[in-house]
Amino acid sequence: MAIDPQLLWAAGLGLYVLAVLLLTKLPYDWMVARGMEPIRAVYYNRKIVHMLAGGVGSLMVPLVFTDLWYPLIAGVLLSLVTYGAHASGLRMFWFQTPENRNDVKFALSWLASVSLLWWLLGNPWLAILPGLFMAFGDGVTGIVRNAVIRKRSKSPIGNLFMLIVCAPMGWIVGGLADPAIPEWGLIAAIIATVVERYEFGVIDDNILITAAASATLLLGTAIGPLF
Repeated sequence: MAIDPQLLWAAGLGLYVLAVLLLTKLPYDWMVARGMEPIRAVYYNRKIVHMLAGGVGSLMVPLVFTDLWYPLIAGVLLSLVTYGAHASGLRMFWFQTPENRNDVKFALSWLASVSLLWWLLGNPWLAILPGLFMAFGDGVTGIVRNAVIRKRSKSPIGNLFMLIVCAPMGWIVGGLADPAIPEWGLIAAIIATVVERYEFGVIDDNILITAAASATLLLGTAIGPLF
């Protein structure tokens, strides 16, 4: 019996993401060996994981999957892996910290937004857009802030770079909807950039970015093109 190619892709992408999680210890060791504070190296690594695991993984979803169950299950497994590392004490210290479990929230936010939007809208490209904002937009934001402010912060300079990254993604991916709604993709990018600045207790920027962008896309799809 032939194996579903989607299953092979799911397994391959799972191994790729796991490799990213493990191999980012190398840049952590390199940065710390050159005198960087370990916590700054952790923050850089988090954003590397955001982009290489979350971002690249998101882009692959509409290219290789035709069934939303594969990314949903992959997201559940990633959430369990990151949570299990915290809970077991085998924390991947080069990007995970005992102070928060934002990496787990990243995985949960990703699987929730991708699965919900794909199920409701039937468009895998729109489904990955909030995840792209979270992965690449917030990723670039964190790198810029870490380089300029030299600590975890919510400086506006990070949001400027996030908008520069997210705005074209929103416009292009929004244009792939039927009917095309590039303006709503752009609005979602702007809203995601604004809410990234805020955190409310356990509700971190990962949750806010994906929730706000998903709600905007659902509204935009219901209303339709603005022009």
